[in-house]
Amino acid sequence: MNLGTMMSRTLTSAALAVALGLGAAPGAQAAAVPVADKVGKAGRADNGGGWQGEGGLALNAADNARVDAFVEQAKRAERSISPQVRAAALLSSAELVGFDHRLKSPDSLKRKVATSMKEHPGQNVNEALSGINDSVRYTLRWPDGRYTEGVTVASRLLSVWGNDSIKWTNTWGRAKGYKAINSGWSAARSGHRFEVQFHTPASKNAQEVTHKLYEEQRLPGTSPERARELQAQQDAIFAAVPVPQGADRLTAPGPVRAPVAG
Repeated sequence: MNLGTMMSRTLTSAALAVALGLGAAPGAQAAAVPVADKVGKAGRADNGGGWQGEGGLALNAADNARVDAFVEQAKRAERSISPQVRAAALLSSAELVGFDHRLKSPDSLKRKVATSMKEHPGQNVNEALSGINDSVRYTLRWPDGRYTEGVTVASRLLSVWGNDSIKWTNTWGRAKGYKAINSGWSAARSGHRFEVQFHTPASKNAQEVTHKLYEEQRLPGTSPERARELQAQQDAIFAAVPVPQGADRLTAPGPVRAPVAG
């Protein structure tokens, strides 16, 4: 079966699954109660209602409250995003990795916002939040031999279901550093931004192995010399990741919508 035929049949099944609230898609179970990630050291609230994190990072009371509101917005949006991502994984024969950590933790979001505001003097909290695509995030993984076709199917399904592609970073062709595809989307129902990473087993393993190195590298107190050392270590690990055939040429899907019956 060629890709065009498979896509036609897949889209038909997908449209039916969405119309029936995903009940017709075998294995597309109802989303579990989300569990936020716990990566990194936790910050703490101060007596004035603000937030303090490691490395001198901090948010005042008003900015901290705004991030808390964004966290609640992400939780609400996740309820309609997750069923679509689960169905896209099912219909593209992907493994949905780390689903229990699909919500970024409040502390992780606050570190990211505080870091952004510290690195960009004059930036306000809303501007910092507007650059966050991964408060809701997912990882889809395929074996090397099915990767290129799987990404094509899954990304097209997300587009067909009304999610707008707003970011597509394909690093498979890079000589050094991280290898995978990180995609950003604006959700069909809520407009909330979410991230889907497309990995192979080797690229996902490399990401996990290098995560602590990356976390240290991005801390405000990390010296330039140490940052270069950490980057060199990450480059060496990702250099060993095989590139699936055609992966470096994968591009974001164009705007596509399921046909309206009539």
